[in-house]
Amino acid sequence: MPEGDTVWQAARRLHIALAGKVLTRSDLRVPKYATADLTGRAVLDVTPRGKHLLTRLEGGLTLHSHLRMDGSWKVYANGQRWSGGPTHQIRAILGTADRTAVGYRLPVLELLRTADEDRAVGHLGPDLLGPDWNPDKALENLLRDPARPLGEALLDQRNLAGIGNVYKSELCFLLGVTPWLPIGALPADRAVQLPALAKKLLEANRERPARNTTTRRDQNLFVYGRAPRPCLRCGTRIQSADQGDGSRERPTYWCPRCQSGPTPPPGSTPRPGTAQSRTSPRRTAN
Repeated sequence: MPEGDTVWQAARRLHIALAGKVLTRSDLRVPKYATADLTGRAVLDVTPRGKHLLTRLEGGLTLHSHLRMDGSWKVYANGQRWSGGPTHQIRAILGTADRTAVGYRLPVLELLRTADEDRAVGHLGPDLLGPDWNPDKALENLLRDPARPLGEALLDQRNLAGIGNVYKSELCFLLGVTPWLPIGALPADRAVQLPALAKKLLEANRERPARNTTTRRDQNLFVYGRAPRPCLRCGTRIQSADQGDGSRERPTYWCPRCQSGPTPPPGSTPRPGTAQSRTSPRRTAN
């Protein structure tokens, strides 16, 4: 499940493979850019911005992509078999003399002028893994709508960029409150801790092949994907239900004993309990 740390890793892999090299192959398989030819242009850098990827090219162009739930970038040595999915799922191919980057199932792919990047990412809040990180601004953004459920506010990339569904659930557990608690009701001491805690989690995981929030070797996550297994702290069964993020319902996990606050409203649909493996909620971008 791509989140800020996953995208940071994808950007680093792409940067190592492509930056400073001239493109010898270019194939953008979306109708609007089907005739665009980037061959002969050098790749300047590949930069993550929240959950977005910006591949900057010589001549003032940027290839903007977003992975959302299922997208991925794979990097292959020339002659290596591609294994990211069937051919019809390929949306972009960028090749150099020795490496080929292949974008699979990319729901967002657009070519824009580098000077116009703000059109794609200018709406984002401070990036948890970026040079623009500002914890005070992030907290100010989060508290702007005090009645909004904490889980929804954390997923809103306009508040702070990089948190996805896994970190939403894990952060709420570590803060000791449910994702349905109005963010304005979050105790002041925990509200102040929130931005630093979020950054700590993403920074600790951006170099790891498997995301870990517990610091334990036997269990990587406290609550996400663990319903109906027992809570690692108190032994109570982890609960799960859907929670909206402003666009769609997303699976949410919490411990009814360790986390105080509102629970899903009557009529909401509990999610089937699934005990995921240690690495299953992890990296889809390569």
